[in-house]
Amino acid sequence: MSRLDELIQEYCPNGVAFKPIKEVYQRLKGTPITAAKMKEIERADGDVRIFAGGKTVIDAYEEDIPKANITRVPAVLVQSRGVIDAVYYEKPFTFKNEMWAYTHENKTAVKFLYYVLKNNMGKFRDAALGMGSLPQISLKVTEDFEIPVPPLPIQQEIVRILDAFTELTAELTARKKQYEHYREELLETSTNAVQMNFGDIFDFQNGFAFKSGLFKETGKAILRIANIQDNQVSTDNLVYFDEIDYKENLSSYIVKQGDIVVAMSGATTGKIGVNTTTSNYYLNQRVGKFIPKENVVLNRYLYHLLMRKSGEIYAIDSRARTNRLNSRSL
Repeated sequence: MSRLDELIQEYCPNGVAFKPIKEVYQRLKGTPITAAKMKEIERADGDVRIFAGGKTVIDAYEEDIPKANITRVPAVLVQSRGVIDAVYYEKPFTFKNEMWAYTHENKTAVKFLYYVLKNNMGKFRDAALGMGSLPQISLKVTEDFEIPVPPLPIQQEIVRILDAFTELTAELTARKKQYEHYREELLETSTNAVQMNFGDIFDFQNGFAFKSGLFKETGKAILRIANIQDNQVSTDNLVYFDEIDYKENLSSYIVKQGDIVVAMSGATTGKIGVNTTTSNYYLNQRVGKFIPKENVVLNRYLYHLLMRKSGEIYAIDSRARTNRLNSRSL
């Protein structure tokens, strides 16, 4: 049993009450300020952040903000026009008075509300669809929105867990960007390097036209476009075939461990994947396999090179206005 389960059993074994936001949180008002004034007073080292419609955010000196209504406590800003979203902020800030914010005497409760609003953002955006060409929600949408209000120890544990996931996600995103940066540097062609075409470093194998009417639940696994996920071969939703249903020699269509494949048509054209499993698969039509030429390029190096060039691979047939690759185009 997790710590959260223990707290739920201790504090609310019979369930959690739901209440409208306006009954639990204090609503904060913004500052009447124009876009022109924001542009005039913007300062990189300003001590107050100002949020406007869309993604517009500036910093300014408090003394330069006319009729400033500064929030100095942790709060959740509801972006209600253009971009419908929620922002958690702890430092001094204000916002255009077409938006609003919520706070609470307990910081944990504020952060809890932020996560609840983010989790329900799809509902708020749906509510904005019928209000003109520019998405906008009314105050009533959030004021009357009912949220769970568990005891503070439970809110604290939920916030702790979600903060940890948020931090992990940010770290993984930063690592991905760092990896892509170093990949670019390492694979950047020097001025003295020999330029080679795709066809000079690998051969290419198209998939076989397996008949969907002959798919089986067991047998030899077929690798389809849907099985290329997160740059790897995924075993989710595999289909199978029986060799006795085909007269052709299918040995050239086998994908072994370490082989590199690519989606050849549709919205995912150019998506690269590598078979990290120990299993073999058979290429279905619209999936291709790269075969590195012996003594020219290592398979793993080719994988990183193709990942760097995936945009160019996609563009090969996009120029012809068709999202479909083939062995001739590569």
